[in-house]
Amino acid sequence: MPKAKTSRSAAKRFKKTATGKLKRGKSSSSHKFTSKTRKQKRRLRKATVVSGADAKRMKRLLPD
Repeated sequence: MPKAKTSRSAAKRFKKTATGKLKRGKSSSSHKFTSKTRKQKRRLRKATVVSGADAKRMKRLLPD
């Protein structure tokens, strides 16, 4: 069976943590900041973990 190829688009968006979970950036953090509160903008800076429901599909895209 051939080697599984890494999805390059997923590789740029997700990083694996030491425990094997997937880290992702938050959405809505690229433009239109005048309409967002200071608190919203501060929270958008931090990364978060991919939910368990989506993690299985995302891990299939990142075989390493």
